[in-house]
Amino acid sequence: MDLKQLYQDIILEHGKNPRNFGKCENHTNEARGHNPLCGDQVQIFLKMNKEKKVENLTFQGSGCAISIASTSIMTELVKGKSIESAKKLIELFLTMIKSSEETKFDECDEDEKTKIMSLSGVTKYPMRVKCATLAWHTLSSAIEGKKQEVNSESID
Repeated sequence: MDLKQLYQDIILEHGKNPRNFGKCENHTNEARGHNPLCGDQVQIFLKMNKEKKVENLTFQGSGCAISIASTSIMTELVKGKSIESAKKLIELFLTMIKSSEETKFDECDEDEKTKIMSLSGVTKYPMRVKCATLAWHTLSSAIEGKKQEVNSESID
């Protein structure tokens, strides 16, 4: 199996069977995001502990396969990390998706790198970039405790 096929399989699997779907109990932060062009909607539920570590991260919402897969992959990658590591991962992911720069995910193990890199092909489809990044921007908003809904049309 070639790398492109592996990446497609990961996206399809996460799109059909999203991980961490639902509302986690006792969440400390939440945020909503919307992509009016595609109709994607996401609500992120974040539970941080006293040590500023992501204890739980779940989501609810609907959208295209790219949006759901990206959100599902994001929850798997960020859960258990410190808030600082989560912020760095968000920044690296957004850099990877929005540019052709090679991105180094040094804090990720090989399985995590494969999952996040499965979304790298989205850069070839500018209309899908906002689908892939919506949840990541929404998580950033949740971490910062912002109350305003994230709108993909008002983000870079």
